[in-house]
Amino acid sequence: MKAFITGGAGFIGSHLVDTLLKNGSSVTVYDNLSSGNKSFIHHHLEQKQFTFIQADLLNLNKVKKELQGHDVVFHLAANPHVRLGETQTDLDLNQGVVATYNILEAMRQNNIKKIIFSSSSVVYGETTEPSLPETYGPTLPISLYGAGKLGAEGLISAFCGTFDFQTWMYRFANVVGARGTHGVIVDFIEKLRKNPHELEILGDGRQCKPYLYVSDCVDGILYGFNNSHEKMNLFNLSCDTTTTVTRIAEMVTEEMGLNNVLFKYTGGIRGWKGDVPRFQLDAEKINTLGWKATLTSDEAVRKAVRDVLHANL
Repeated sequence: MKAFITGGAGFIGSHLVDTLLKNGSSVTVYDNLSSGNKSFIHHHLEQKQFTFIQADLLNLNKVKKELQGHDVVFHLAANPHVRLGETQTDLDLNQGVVATYNILEAMRQNNIKKIIFSSSSVVYGETTEPSLPETYGPTLPISLYGAGKLGAEGLISAFCGTFDFQTWMYRFANVVGARGTHGVIVDFIEKLRKNPHELEILGDGRQCKPYLYVSDCVDGILYGFNNSHEKMNLFNLSCDTTTTVTRIAEMVTEEMGLNNVLFKYTGGIRGWKGDVPRFQLDAEKINTLGWKATLTSDEAVRKAVRDVLHANL
């Protein structure tokens, strides 16, 4: 299999690269390094089965040229920072919707029919349901990041219907682990290194979400790809437990060996505008197919905290 991975130098993408190469696939990474890190894939640069292209998905002609000869696209490139939409209102339009259109159009012109897409739980928006299945609707995101992901899903669905593409779309829980560069765990560790006595926590600390370890995420992506064969395959990818923000703060302080840290909450039910404070994903669909996360949400967070601390020693 010749795989083309957008965002392959990023957090999840680089782990996917590791697994695909280990399994014998040829891999091309296409990444502009705006949020990716070349060091994440540095150990593959001399491999015969690996190609790295530093370029932007907004350059359609470049995408069309480099995509030639591949069998499948793993489209993971995106703005990873949900909060940036507050100040850069066109960011998720360009990095989410336009970039996805360019990939799809380049696939059409190169007669490549299979695309795997990393979507997000945020497409569901703010809901009152205890657990969200893939059939939940209407999907009304409350962040521009979520709108970008939902718009990309719509384009992919349309290309499947119009041009006989086949897709596997995954709505991720919060993915954590080694090479993580942002998010609540990284934020807490950075704050506590500056001031080990006090920790600012956005919101009221009761925000509660599922956290999925990155190796489980990659395993789930590939399991669905290899075992589900509809034209449009849509899956929630999540464990079946959740973790509160305050619990994450406690685990970070424990792993850093800190005592009597004062937690200072900024207040309100959410950390920032567009933050969905509480949700759980129903992963029964992919569980029934045969995949299940190996780590609970708390276990994933604990392991990720250790990964981030170890990486920064």
